[in-house]
Amino acid sequence: MANSVLVLGTQWGDEGKGKFVDVLTQQASLVVRFQGGHNAGHTLVIGDEQTVLHLVPSGVLRENVMCVIGNGVVVSPDALFSEMDMLHERGVPVEERLRISGACPLILPYHIALDQAREKAAGEHAIGTTGRGIGPAYEDKVARRAIRVQDLLTLQRFDEKVDLACAYHNATLIGHGMHAVDAGAIKHAAREQARRLAPLIADIPGMIDAHRRAGNRIMFEGAQGTLLDVDHGTYPFVTSSNTVAGAACSGSGCGPGTIDYVLGITKAYTTRVGAGPFPTELFDDVGAVLGERGNEFGATTGRQRRCGWFDAVAVRRASMLNGVTGLCLTKLDVMDTLDTLKICTAYELDGQRIDHPPIGADDYERCVPIYESMPGWQSKTEGATQLSGLPKAAQDYIARLQELTEVPVHLVSTGRERNENVIIEWPYGDLPGQERAP
Repeated sequence: MANSVLVLGTQWGDEGKGKFVDVLTQQASLVVRFQGGHNAGHTLVIGDEQTVLHLVPSGVLRENVMCVIGNGVVVSPDALFSEMDMLHERGVPVEERLRISGACPLILPYHIALDQAREKAAGEHAIGTTGRGIGPAYEDKVARRAIRVQDLLTLQRFDEKVDLACAYHNATLIGHGMHAVDAGAIKHAAREQARRLAPLIADIPGMIDAHRRAGNRIMFEGAQGTLLDVDHGTYPFVTSSNTVAGAACSGSGCGPGTIDYVLGITKAYTTRVGAGPFPTELFDDVGAVLGERGNEFGATTGRQRRCGWFDAVAVRRASMLNGVTGLCLTKLDVMDTLDTLKICTAYELDGQRIDHPPIGADDYERCVPIYESMPGWQSKTEGATQLSGLPKAAQDYIARLQELTEVPVHLVSTGRERNENVIIEWPYGDLPGQERAP
């Protein structure tokens, strides 16, 4: 039995990770977020209530589950407090369920100003960031000038670091024609931030180790998707952190042996937010149907997602990079009305067939998808909980995706609710209220 499960995205993000972290945490005692910032958006639907989380791990809605934010996450205090306040209004005792690593770099106002100034200056060459300061905060971390959560515990030292950081970054902002950031305002806000954050700071590696030694189940929650990884994604149209499985260890403070199972979340089609190559993107009525039926708008930015056919080349590479144990196929029901489905099985680049993605975005942009077609099922799959209850064409589609990605599909999501899933195979114990497919 797998005691520690890593849930991550195998496409360009927005695959539906939040739902499955929430579903699977009914068996976990600890949920760990290990990278990214409040540029993530995990949507949970419970009954008639929808909750969108950006920083707080998706397990926070469960009783008896501790949620932790590891050192690999960049933290905006304002965004975190806003999210905590929202949860408070819904009756969630978030302070009891949340702990944060003191090593998390802080996102401060100059990071946000820099992010937005650079995107504006880039014009048509902009990356398409969320403008929330994520990239500049990671830059400061790597440059060893980050101000971290633990610095709030010593405000005199915090103030000194803020003065140095503002002197450095304001020169760049002024060069972009922007206003300088007020160091005094940052230092003033830090007094309240310190009061609220101090009780949440904990030894996250120690907590993970203690839960592991006790035999408790641990869930690692990824943000964004593999194809946005700063090293392995469609660079430079990527996020600023490592989104692959290996980042769960460095971003939380545990060894590779801690993780027993890697669940790759994969949409039954493909979407992308922002700029960058997308070989299977659709600009026709089918793309519009996928966007409308799938409600394809970013949970963080509200931007409309680009939609396209399933890209087996990309998911196969993502599965290899992450050592994916099994796939979870989401939004199968979105394709219920389509009469014909296409799957990208390879690319053509400069007249040659290739079976793996190019390294650079320029070459990726020139890739032409090679498709195979399958009949659609044109009947309802929403809410199905048995594989045998799915139309034969839907079962054939799932089987073909397994062959092309070279990874078994263990779970299928057939709707937004917690219990709208087909369990084909799952080593993480039984899921209460769920039936295993025969």
